[in-house]
Amino acid sequence: MQPLELQKVLSHGLLSFPITDFTADLEFDKAGYQKRLEWLAPYGATALFAAGGTGEYFSLHGEEYGQIVKTAVDTCAGTGVAILAGCGGPTRAAIAHAQEAERQGAQGLLLLPHYLTESNQDGLIAHVEAVCRSVKIGVVVYNRAACRLTPESLAKLADRNPNLIGFKDGIGDIELMVSIWRKMGDRFSYLGGLPTAEVYAGAYKALGTPVYSSAVFNFVPQLAMDFYHATAAGDTATTNRLIDEFFLPYLDIRNRKGGYAVSIIKAGARLVGHGAGPVRPPLTDLTAEEDQMLLALIQKQKNPV
Repeated sequence: MQPLELQKVLSHGLLSFPITDFTADLEFDKAGYQKRLEWLAPYGATALFAAGGTGEYFSLHGEEYGQIVKTAVDTCAGTGVAILAGCGGPTRAAIAHAQEAERQGAQGLLLLPHYLTESNQDGLIAHVEAVCRSVKIGVVVYNRAACRLTPESLAKLADRNPNLIGFKDGIGDIELMVSIWRKMGDRFSYLGGLPTAEVYAGAYKALGTPVYSSAVFNFVPQLAMDFYHATAAGDTATTNRLIDEFFLPYLDIRNRKGGYAVSIIKAGARLVGHGAGPVRPPLTDLTAEEDQMLLALIQKQKNPV
């Protein structure tokens, strides 16, 4: 898929990050991951991000990354679901993963923030440009944590790197987001990327960013699709009801401990019969009490799966 084709794909529809299946001893579970993707694909997500943040990219090692990307590409071949792979960390590590993802057939990349080290705009530009130039597939850059690119920096990168086709916002700075959108126009596809993006979906749609990635798609895929379609149609009665009945109580559970943004997704998948094993340290799984709270919330919804 050419970068401009990918940009068109990412300009509509719901996106999601599949969780990564692990065995009880925390090894990659390929068969479980295949079954997960086969289960999720028919629900209608436009694209899936393999080995993304919700897929615990930060804890993957060795040959696992390539295996996960290849499994996603092979399993979703012919379904119409585009596969983008997460990559990030130090520049050389990000390049290595970017090139491996391209080799394994990924249609694009989500460039996650570099790790820990602070930088300035010149350094961020050099980092993003090095990754873009290392591959031919399309790249979406993720503003989050230590990566806070300005409109001017993104304009420079876009001029010099035709395969930089998307911008994902995980910061929530409205002034910055408006400035980027107004400066870059239709040069990029714009994705909402704040945790539990549904809570922000209406506001981001008003900002010119109607597309977002849903984590809860991993365990309540029909509810996630219903919410997306209601948002796209301007059906605020439905979106407000789901925010009140599901998403705000869900956030109360998610916010009980750090790192639960991933842990609660794995718990939800297990509770609906599609378990993916435990999270890897330094994350921790939900407690038994929290499991029951989440289960009760799921059971209150009509046809969430």
